[in-house]
Amino acid sequence: MTVVTRFAPSPTGLLHVGGVRTALFSWLYARRNGGNFILRVEDTDRERSTDEAVRVILDGMAWLRLDADEGPYFQSRRFDRYREVLRGMLEAGTAYHCYCSKDELDALRGQQIARKQKPRYTGICRERREPRPGVDPVVRFRNPLDGAVVVQDLVHGPVTFQNAELDDLIIARSDGTPTYNFCVVVDDMDMGVTHVIRGDDHLNNTPRQMNMLQALGAPLPIYAHVPMILGPDGAKLSKRHGAVSVLQYEEEGYLPDALLNYLVRLGWSHGDQEVFTREEMIAAFDIHDVNKSASAFNPEKLLWLNQQHMMRTMPAALVPHLRAQLRRLGADSSDQQMLEGVILAQRERAKTMKEMAVNSRFFFVEDIELDLKAAAKHLGGDAPATLAKVRARLGSLSEWNAASVHAALEQLAAELGGGLGKIAQPLRVAVSGSAVSPPIDATLALLGRERTLARVDAALAGSRPAPN
Repeated sequence: MTVVTRFAPSPTGLLHVGGVRTALFSWLYARRNGGNFILRVEDTDRERSTDEAVRVILDGMAWLRLDADEGPYFQSRRFDRYREVLRGMLEAGTAYHCYCSKDELDALRGQQIARKQKPRYTGICRERREPRPGVDPVVRFRNPLDGAVVVQDLVHGPVTFQNAELDDLIIARSDGTPTYNFCVVVDDMDMGVTHVIRGDDHLNNTPRQMNMLQALGAPLPIYAHVPMILGPDGAKLSKRHGAVSVLQYEEEGYLPDALLNYLVRLGWSHGDQEVFTREEMIAAFDIHDVNKSASAFNPEKLLWLNQQHMMRTMPAALVPHLRAQLRRLGADSSDQQMLEGVILAQRERAKTMKEMAVNSRFFFVEDIELDLKAAAKHLGGDAPATLAKVRARLGSLSEWNAASVHAALEQLAAELGGGLGKIAQPLRVAVSGSAVSPPIDATLALLGRERTLARVDAALAGSRPAPN
């Protein structure tokens, strides 16, 4: 059997970390088992579905590199197929027309509540043969009246539902549009889905969907319902906790593999290992090992993991992420060697690629921004005289690299009777605009002779160098 999993988001809200974790678990299970992963957009709710939400789903999956073997499929483009299956079920008697009005159903519900009964449809139209004139009926699934449905869930174990507790679900509205649960069943049947991995908020839908699949003569998939992600305070995950668009994490400078690494560890573990490459996740992940209980989202742990991935990823692979962040800051470069050098110099000092870009912008622009507090502290007093001597010594270098710069500055500091910091800080502010940068020798080596000397000259003149 070829394993087939699917991720089926609804574009009624933006894709956030809960959905991403579900997609990741489904993707990993398919990849580990040599199977297929399907992306399906469940957009039958046309009033609430938005193009923006669809874009976030597609762009988010692309950024995360959770590649689909099939799709994206859109339910809104499969209505003819749903109507075909509906007709077949009506003809076979596994579905029927219901003519009950909203008022009638509300009255029934009120009576049941008054009798302290669970509100449910009692099958009033189940054996009706004649249509009600002037009424557009809904279509209901003829659910079995007795027996039980046992969901052999890979996470929760066996979960039993009594058919007597399941009413006859509406599978098509009075205007003919199919409902969510029906579309899911037809799609899973047509697409040959073997394993349904989704949030445990869908567990109550499962017995109804299993009954419909059996009525259609379709094989039943294996189900795994994963627990929710909660906020750090134990409450339902919200925007203040991190339930934001997945693309916001890209904007904030998180690496996709770091986010996936963090999410795979929410409810799943593999010994004491914390940091996983994508390949290690595929090799180790087993849906049977996912915990039943909900996990709490911890932004600080995500930030730590992101830095770990920044430290362990080859600089060349980080270049596209740095360039994307630099562009947002009005800077860019196509100098691969320069970009990789900046990454090596900065990655121990930054926890996100955005932070790295902000701290590195001065490498990629001509007109740097001066931190006025840093300038007042390090470029006043006798600093200009010291800086002039630094300028002269650097200008006399025959070679320009980190080692030669370091040796020249150390020698000058010794001659002036002070430590390297006394000359490094004014120089750092002059060339970067800030009192914080990578080691001064690495900073100057990356900037190059011409830009370094031009910025020192501008600092001595009390102005910034104009763009070339």
